[in-house]
Amino acid sequence: MQLESSELTPVLNRLKRAQGQLSAVVRMLEEERDCKDVLVQLSAVTKALDRAGFAIIASGLEQCLTNPDKEMDKKELEKLFLSLA
Repeated sequence: MQLESSELTPVLNRLKRAQGQLSAVVRMLEEERDCKDVLVQLSAVTKALDRAGFAIIASGLEQCLTNPDKEMDKKELEKLFLSLA
């Protein structure tokens, strides 16, 4: 499964944002910031990663529906989807 460039850009942007948020979490822990603030930032990282993963899987599902000859079968897609659950 490969993402089309029009679908790849938003996913990459979301992952880069998550990377920045994760760096902020590390920095906040090193600075011994308030637990609540750290958890809010960590939650944002988790959501960004989940959304990127779901976008990738949605693209794979779409590719499989429009072109059943692609290399991923239903079982593989199900396994990928459940890995994010």
